[in-house]
Amino acid sequence: MRIPDTSRRTRLVSAAVASAVLVCVAVMLVPVTREGVLDAWCEVTGQGCSRLEDPRRDYDGASGWRERLTPEEAATWGNYIALGDSYSSGEGAGEYAEGTAASGGCRRSANAYPERVADSFDFSGQLGFFACSRQRGEAMLQSLGETKSQIGRVTAHTSLVTIGIGGNDLGFTTILKKCMLRVPLMETTACSDQEERIERNMRAFDSTFEDIVDEIRERAPDARILVVGYPRLFPTDPEGMYYTLAPHDQEWLNHMLKRFNKQVRQSTAELDAGIVEDRQTGSVEYVRMYDALKGHEIGSEKPWLNGVLLGDFADGVRVDHGTFHPNARGHRAFSEQVLQRLEEGPDRALYAAQETLDNASPEVLAGELD
Repeated sequence: MRIPDTSRRTRLVSAAVASAVLVCVAVMLVPVTREGVLDAWCEVTGQGCSRLEDPRRDYDGASGWRERLTPEEAATWGNYIALGDSYSSGEGAGEYAEGTAASGGCRRSANAYPERVADSFDFSGQLGFFACSRQRGEAMLQSLGETKSQIGRVTAHTSLVTIGIGGNDLGFTTILKKCMLRVPLMETTACSDQEERIERNMRAFDSTFEDIVDEIRERAPDARILVVGYPRLFPTDPEGMYYTLAPHDQEWLNHMLKRFNKQVRQSTAELDAGIVEDRQTGSVEYVRMYDALKGHEIGSEKPWLNGVLLGDFADGVRVDHGTFHPNARGHRAFSEQVLQRLEEGPDRALYAAQETLDNASPEVLAGELD
């Protein structure tokens, strides 16, 4: 006996029932909101997905709308806060701000990359330049709540944060001193003998870095946070000695900086992935600096990094703090890397809370930097 074919109408009804069941199951797995239902319907049927392309939409964990912005808009709608250590303050680049060049000062340079970045875009707010020489990431966390806190200067209407931090946590100044002031003079492992200690410091800094970013995002959840790496100090293939540093010492120092940059870059990517997964606003992005001074490292014909700088001889031989730091031309190269990242943005959409954007009046922005 031949079984008759199911009618077209029956098939349509069955398909509709099946789709409804799938949507009901999906709804049970997402927040019970109109947006959750629409997301589920889009996922199951492939229809009704246009809302997902709307630049304004609800997002989890917030009370209002968010707006999709271009990379430049996302960086410039508010204030720009520049944080970090001597590589961000401009130590070694000259033209220091009044009151910052004295002994123990932060040595903030007019040539530093934050100043150049601020001059290159039309920010709705202003630059808050708080990076300081000798700053350590751990100390940034310990100073929370104090007037000297760098992180404490970040506020809700900060649209851009740049931060370069970690070199002092590794003890890089001490590392260089032990490399160069070796006893006996021709000791061949004075640099590499420090590797185990550096690795311990790197592991410790990993959690410090995450805590720093979390603290910044708690204060400015809509900001783009640009984490600025460190440059290679010496040529990739050194041709000879630099003072007491043999070619293999120079290569080792380059290698350790590269490893540290990689660790920070990976942590940055993980933190940003968490923002996307939790459907939050803002971003955490890494700015590659390792090759930014290529061809102009220490020992090259036209270096953009200071070599050994000697201070005055009134109290004996003194090495200037600007040693092994970018000069003004080096900071110009830094700014070019930061500006490129600002213009390109991450490989994903950028959002800011509509309420935050609406409240970012000139008076509010100015008040948050007072």
